[in-house]
Amino acid sequence: MKILVVDDSSTMRRIIKNTLKRIGYSDIVEGTDGVEGLVGYQNNNIDMVITDWNMPNMSGLELVTKIRKINKDIPIIMITTEGGKIEVIKALKAGVNNYIVKPFTPMVLKEKLGDVLGII
Repeated sequence: MKILVVDDSSTMRRIIKNTLKRIGYSDIVEGTDGVEGLVGYQNNNIDMVITDWNMPNMSGLELVTKIRKINKDIPIIMITTEGGKIEVIKALKAGVNNYIVKPFTPMVLKEKLGDVLGII
């Protein structure tokens, strides 16, 4: 499974990548913002997207909207500090399958991945 991780924070990308590797996912493509994320999505056979919301050049919400126009079924998880009810509803309406509020633990990411991928 190839996973696209998009976040403008190199530290957050490293945390997400390390967590993914610990639970068995090592085929990871990175993007530093929504623009790079979209290019990474278009140039790779991506099976799942994990994206931040607040990024320069193109937000995660815009990225989700653009990916959903291409692929309505790909699993997408939004990771963000935007944890208000309005933001969660906005992300879900854009097509996010699940939502994680920062800060989070590796166990939370693992659980959300399991939920989205249908793995127990």
